[in-house]
Amino acid sequence: MQTIKPLAFCLSVAILGIVQVVAAQQSKGEPPAPVPAQIAAGRKVFISNAGGASLETVIDETVFNGGPDRPYNEFYAAMKSWGRYELVSSPADADLAFEISWALTDTGLRLPVLGQLRLVVIDPKTRITLWNLTEYVRGALLLGNRDKNFDEAMNTVVARLKALTAPSPPTADSAQK
Repeated sequence: MQTIKPLAFCLSVAILGIVQVVAAQQSKGEPPAPVPAQIAAGRKVFISNAGGASLETVIDETVFNGGPDRPYNEFYAAMKSWGRYELVSSPADADLAFEISWALTDTGLRLPVLGQLRLVVIDPKTRITLWNLTEYVRGALLLGNRDKNFDEAMNTVVARLKALTAPSPPTADSAQK
């Protein structure tokens, strides 16, 4: 019993030391790089359906309900209900283009990842990619669970876009200027 206590004490001290070093390194880290100004400044958006793998069937198994345009339709509806951007029907009229796509990652339906949703934010005037958001969709045996996992991934893409467009809080450096 006597040898276990000193060993446990030494292990505890070592772990605490590592935690303090990691915390100190994180607090000294560089601030995050800026988000391109066009993303926050944009008011008009064109949504592009980049498509991807079929969402209908894989080896006679329905992958998701909603057909191949489900990612586009759900993302378009989410953007419309958010109301942050005016949705336009032509990229020429847009400040930003949002390109939504779907890629089937696994056709086995038993692995944890079934596919991925990808949202690319593009400056339509320069055709430069400003940002890329990718969210993986977990696989499931039951169709209802695959649909639920798809919806969760889409909600995460939309939430990440909303966070990206939110104004960043002032830093200590900007408060001093």
